[in-house]
Amino acid sequence: MTGREATPGPGPHAWRRVAFGMFAVGWGANQFSSMLVAYKHELHFGAGTLAALFGIYALGLVPGLLLGGPASDRYGRRPLTVAFVALSPLATFGLVLGRHGAEGLALARLLAGACSGVVFAAGSAWVQELSAGTPEGTGARRAAIALTAGFGTGPVVSGLMAQWIGHPLVVPYVPHIVLGLAALVLLPAAPETTTGGHGRVQLRLSRAVRTARFGRVVAPTAPWVFGCAAIAIAVLPGRVGHVSVGLTGVICGLTLGTGVAVQPYARRLEDRYPLRAGRYGLVAAVAGALIGAAAVDGQHLALVVLAAFPLGAGYGLCLVSGLRESERLTAPEERGATLAVYYALTYIGFAVPYLLAALSHLTGDAGALGVAAGGAAVTAAAVQAGQRRAA
Repeated sequence: MTGREATPGPGPHAWRRVAFGMFAVGWGANQFSSMLVAYKHELHFGAGTLAALFGIYALGLVPGLLLGGPASDRYGRRPLTVAFVALSPLATFGLVLGRHGAEGLALARLLAGACSGVVFAAGSAWVQELSAGTPEGTGARRAAIALTAGFGTGPVVSGLMAQWIGHPLVVPYVPHIVLGLAALVLLPAAPETTTGGHGRVQLRLSRAVRTARFGRVVAPTAPWVFGCAAIAIAVLPGRVGHVSVGLTGVICGLTLGTGVAVQPYARRLEDRYPLRAGRYGLVAAVAGALIGAAAVDGQHLALVVLAAFPLGAGYGLCLVSGLRESERLTAPEERGATLAVYYALTYIGFAVPYLLAALSHLTGDAGALGVAAGGAAVTAAAVQAGQRRAA
């Protein structure tokens, strides 16, 4: 059977192989977040270098998303997903080889971003198609939980290993290399779900993305998905006292674990009241940013930990809402392309640490977080108005 042949009637558990691959790539994508403190201590990188290493991942991810989604619509989900799941542990091995300088780390992060882009777009579409026959929205929820579980587990494990085991720039990456190889063994047995199209890969926007509803209610909320996570993970730990690499990993886990925990609730809410989960997520973002501002202003480490919960809820609620609405708006033959654009918009949130750092020169760190809270509130109001206009 070729990668472009569709297998009829996939088994009810076939989606799990793809979800595991997405979990593994999500682990590899975010394991680096808690390691920023380790690089600060071990290699004496400054804040600018650390911010660049955190953000360069998105430079690889966005092209991977925008090319990987349409390419999987054209050539099939399996060949694209398998290839880039295979490259993900190689990117992690690159972090080990390049551990002595920023240049090698940056190249490995760029490759990790490209792997994530392709797998998140093609894999999400694949999981949704393998979930055919289940209640509406189940596929989107499964894809979101697989990604978030990987995002949340990776930095906890890497942070704790860097804190308590020797060789902090090597050993924390071993689990992902093993995990990635296991995913590569399991994934090829998952059945293909699309026969592909004809001609060249089309990079034009899908019909769903061009709708007023997508532009008015999905696109404005999307950057807050990773904007919430970035505030909790990449901004607050560096602004309050001395936060160890282990505690940074725990904060990552609390943030993204909360994101996983709220997703079943978000799906039920979306089924009854479309897009309400996204608005609630923006309200949670306001609360998290305000708690973060108080933490920075008073240098309260306990408030940094507390902020992880509303910010994680904002991440999970906004993610499920956006995936669910994208699924509702999209024809099956364009699902990969639509999800690619949606994920690309969510990763605009990776720019939040840069924006807050620049703004802090004018307002101070606490003031910048207050501005972020105001931005989330304005977005919530705009989305509610946009939903009424696009109804």
